[in-house]
Amino acid sequence: MRDVSIVIPLDDPAADLARAGGKGASLARLAAAGLPVPEGFCVTTDAYRLAVAGREAEIRAALAGVDPSRPGTSEAAAARIVPLFATVPDDAAEEIVAAYRRLGGGPVAVRSSATAEDLPDLSFAGQQESYLDVEGVPALLDAVRRCWASLWNARAIAYRARAGVAGDDVALAVVVQRMVDADASGILFTADPVTGARDRVVVNAGWGLGEAVVGGRVTPDTVVVAGDVEMRVADKALMTVRTGNGTAEVPVPEERRRAPVLDEAEARELAAIGARAEELDGVPVDVEWARTNGRLIVLQARPITTLRETWNDSLAGDFLWTAANVGEAVPDVMTPCTWSVVKIFLAESMPLPAVAGFGLTGNVGGRLYLNMSVMLAVADALFVGRRAREGIVQVFGGVPDELLVPRLPVGRWTVIRSVLPRIVRARRRFAAGRREFPTVVARTPARCAALRDRIATADAPALTALWRDELEPFLRSASSLLGAVARGDNGRLALSGTLARQVGEDDAALLMTGARPGGGALDSLGPVLGLARLARDEIDRDTYVARWGHRGPHELELSLPRPAEDPGWLDRELAALGESHTDGLALVERRDAARAGAWQRIERADPRTAARLRRSLDGWARLAGARELARSEVVRVFWVLRDWVLRAGAVTGHGEDLFLLAVDEILAVLAVVAAGAGRGGSAAAPGPAGDAGTAARTALAAVPARQAAHAHYAALPPYPTWIRGRFDPDRWAADPDRRSDLVDCTAGAADRVGGDAAGVVTGFPGAAGVVEGTARVLARAEEGDALRPGEILVTTATNVGWTPLFPRAGAVVTDVGAPLSHAAIVARELGVPAVVGCGDATRRLHTGDRLRVDGARGTVELLGRAR
Repeated sequence: MRDVSIVIPLDDPAADLARAGGKGASLARLAAAGLPVPEGFCVTTDAYRLAVAGREAEIRAALAGVDPSRPGTSEAAAARIVPLFATVPDDAAEEIVAAYRRLGGGPVAVRSSATAEDLPDLSFAGQQESYLDVEGVPALLDAVRRCWASLWNARAIAYRARAGVAGDDVALAVVVQRMVDADASGILFTADPVTGARDRVVVNAGWGLGEAVVGGRVTPDTVVVAGDVEMRVADKALMTVRTGNGTAEVPVPEERRRAPVLDEAEARELAAIGARAEELDGVPVDVEWARTNGRLIVLQARPITTLRETWNDSLAGDFLWTAANVGEAVPDVMTPCTWSVVKIFLAESMPLPAVAGFGLTGNVGGRLYLNMSVMLAVADALFVGRRAREGIVQVFGGVPDELLVPRLPVGRWTVIRSVLPRIVRARRRFAAGRREFPTVVARTPARCAALRDRIATADAPALTALWRDELEPFLRSASSLLGAVARGDNGRLALSGTLARQVGEDDAALLMTGARPGGGALDSLGPVLGLARLARDEIDRDTYVARWGHRGPHELELSLPRPAEDPGWLDRELAALGESHTDGLALVERRDAARAGAWQRIERADPRTAARLRRSLDGWARLAGARELARSEVVRVFWVLRDWVLRAGAVTGHGEDLFLLAVDEILAVLAVVAAGAGRGGSAAAPGPAGDAGTAARTALAAVPARQAAHAHYAALPPYPTWIRGRFDPDRWAADPDRRSDLVDCTAGAADRVGGDAAGVVTGFPGAAGVVEGTARVLARAEEGDALRPGEILVTTATNVGWTPLFPRAGAVVTDVGAPLSHAAIVARELGVPAVVGCGDATRRLHTGDRLRVDGARGTVELLGRAR
């Protein structure tokens, strides 16, 4: 049992949440750290409990009928409880008066500080009362009494009921501080309260005391500190001042209404105070501040619980970003856990994840983008820019004519010095990976199955060891393996036009299919061909699930289940296949026969040319097959990592909230649980564990903000394929004339949709053929049941999870894509006409529209609108 203390100094180490309430505990930390906090003391929760002793049953009875959806019930409860606080008990009053006299008497500020207040996940701000300019013993004791009673006003009762905080779980402390006669005051936010940006301190400033600013009754100056200091001076009509009998609002003198409240030095000083307060709390905070006699002081600080995080690397500068190609592989808004793992994957699978401090990849509004400015800076520095641009056309569809590629703000030699050593190391690493490829890939399925079995029963220490010793190295090696087989000829001969000039466009399109040396199949086709074999009883269900159960439309997003986790998944796939006119095997067999005829024609015309082309295309086929297989096995590793996060959520008691944490933060949470278990504590309620404990508390406190950010970004339409400059997803989404193919944030005109009187949507030729049919616009692969046989599938992008829909489609049209994109490759293999990389097809076309798709020309003609 702790000792009962009616009053403690404001900076007392015992001023924790339970004894001093949220506001008191926060001020105690600030004062103990040496921040400028007015002197004072805390009337503890022990004093409050002394005041309610013997009345607990009356309070519980009054709360029994509270329903937060019915305001009258909260008002009725308040009417019964508030009168219970008629006086301050004598023994408590004696200590409060003594502390006030030690402070020197005079005017003080008396502020409520509840135990359910200023918490990392709930602020409860403004629910209880505070009183300014209180002077004299009778007034002080009455203010303390009214603070206690305000814990039970109708507003506070309803707020706690909605938040699920029981009445027995709250108590109230009271903070008493010297009254500051401020000439200026306001609030600072250590993260931008509008955008959530962590690199911007925002200060609101007004004249007089802070009540007018905090209460929103005056438009304050806004000062932003983000390297430079940006000041927006407002017309400040009102201010709060002391009157000798409390406070009052008065007009601001005319000469000060439009004058800046702060200068640059004061703004930077406040930003430094805010940074120190955030460091102490471990989360972004808002700080009420005041200025008196030229000195800046802190009145209170609390976590910003409503902050939405901003995940937007485009804000770093003027660069050209693209989601072409990568938008197929990672079509979702990523959770923080997924992003932390994807960064490891990209660092190992790319030879140059960063150049001179500029990342090749970025997170833009939660989505994965490539920085084309970095990519082309390297190509130009190494004098391979022309060749790189040819490859960009095949892989990314080429840079749109409307967009310039901003240069990196570094010189050519800086780029060369940054990349050459990494290129040498990457080549060695990838060469070793190609040698090991057959052995490693063959072992990956069994290794993944064994790891999943071990994860299923692991405790916190075992999960930590698994990540450190096996999972992270496994992820890195598998990613590096994909990087090794992805480097090489991407079919430049076939796709640059050389092949078409030699054998004609029709035969060139046929020769580009069948990339299956030894009779195998590209792994992109695996799900659809395997499904056909399952329907024909050539394989059993277990075989299909073991081979393809990890592949799906969201296979790199760790928070989403794999298809094999859904018991009804395979039955739905088979039912949909039964509605098709044909299956994937029949389409492939038809293409095989047509391709054989093409080879016969070429061999009759020129045997030497035919032999040379076979060697070239067989080499490309081997690389393509290896690349697809490696990608499939990396996805299998991601399933293992999903199991690891789920198990970590189970053993820590935080469940799927851990998907909102980065891997390092999950490890900190596991360390806290492991430490608690080692002391015999509860794993579900870990105590502090040094640095890991601080990191874990900080990370878990950020979960609500991250959850809000993820939900917000996921609710927006998919962003443009090409983005130049600092992109604001909200502003773009709110624009009725927005373009979904590109946006130039450095120029206002380029982000408007252009008209097309001819009603023709253009893109890249994906797979030859002309088809007329009805459009079916789908946003997600899960909507695939709506696609009727012969309809034209129109969507943003496809990946392996969409492949089972292709045999049903009369043609495929995508916003995102290029000649080497998933939709183009699979459509060519199956002989389904396709136009890819249209930019805004999903915006301009609607389900039910009558279309003519010409895959060879790359055009989609609108024949008639849906009725």
